[in-house]
Amino acid sequence: MNNGPILPPAYLFTALSMMVLLHLFIPVYEVTPPPWNMVGIIPLALGIAFNFGADTALKKYGTTVKPFKKSTALITTGVYKYSRNPMYLGTVLILIGVALLMGSLSPCIIIPGFIFIMDRLFIRAEEGMLNAQFGDAWTAYKAKVRRWL
Repeated sequence: MNNGPILPPAYLFTALSMMVLLHLFIPVYEVTPPPWNMVGIIPLALGIAFNFGADTALKKYGTTVKPFKKSTALITTGVYKYSRNPMYLGTVLILIGVALLMGSLSPCIIIPGFIFIMDRLFIRAEEGMLNAQFGDAWTAYKAKVRRWL
């Protein structure tokens, strides 16, 4: 049975699991000791807010949230004014927040790999599809708004 490609939330949960395991079994250097580790709540909350804002906008404009599905609208407002990929940015902020909350350096090594995977497997393809679908409007938007932030 083929259920299609593995979607970004599965990569997020895998990354979070790997971060926890690294922290528990190989806690390299305490970067943010208590109570300073609580600063992780800030990027965690921002990440959740970015994801919620992006999901809300996608539903408002009636376009898909699923990667590799044809978009019916080019959204340039809300969180999309700040990032062309606010959901991916949100997931990275969630990972950063969790890493800070854990406090050790070892979970942080997962984050660059996660960014690389999201860029290679999803963002480049999605942006290519948006370029093909929206042409000049996409090019103008891309010139004004950065990929991440």
